[in-house]
Amino acid sequence: MASHTLDYEILGTSAQCVEIILDPGETVIAEAGLMNYMTDGIRFDTRMGDGSASGVLGTLWSMGKRLITGESLFMTHFSNGGKGQARVAFAAPYPGTVVPIALSEVGGRLICQKDAFLCAAHGTEIGISFTKRLGAGFFGGEGFILQKLEGDGLAFVHAGGCVIRKELNDETLRLDTGCLVAFTDGIDYDIQLAGGLKSMLFGGEGILLATLKGTGSVWIQSLPFSRLAERIYEATFKAREETRLAAEKDKGKA
Repeated sequence: MASHTLDYEILGTSAQCVEIILDPGETVIAEAGLMNYMTDGIRFDTRMGDGSASGVLGTLWSMGKRLITGESLFMTHFSNGGKGQARVAFAAPYPGTVVPIALSEVGGRLICQKDAFLCAAHGTEIGISFTKRLGAGFFGGEGFILQKLEGDGLAFVHAGGCVIRKELNDETLRLDTGCLVAFTDGIDYDIQLAGGLKSMLFGGEGILLATLKGTGSVWIQSLPFSRLAERIYEATFKAREETRLAAEKDKGKA
């Protein structure tokens, strides 16, 4: 199925959103709940999956894949039913960067974190990709299952902080497991120990690192949401503990 051709604008700096410009009859698909706004002429419809499946069995398989990844069974399809151009905007629920990726330029397939996908041209198939090694699945931070985007149109993924694209030419890249956003075919994904016992315990980089080998593109995020949430939790817990200790101290004086 040929994907619809999309025009777009990336808006913002540290907390970006993408505004999709639809010609009459064009459609963009998105995860439920990520739409910001839309202009006159846009109509939306909630459907099972990406709409690429045909028949009852295909629909059931599409539903099963969505359940396995932990995503909603439904995706929202936004179509321009008017006579002129119309716009619809999407953003993730946390600050970061929107990355447009032309699937036709990366071999028609992209593997990404299951929560990285934002939206894509209609005709894009959103499936699942099992990691080849149990170690990568259980300890990789991205889970045993990753999302697979297939097609020939534009797809948009979201990442925390800034995004770095690395091109590997039969090379190896090691990174924090949470910093991995996406990679193309030709890249082998695995998890390895960070180093010696001293480095793993006191280095502050964790026990495991993601290792990517091969030829292709890798997208890396500078601020994974898990890292941001951990720092917020630590700061909140510390503030509450200090407040509690101060209250007990004042109570003791009284």
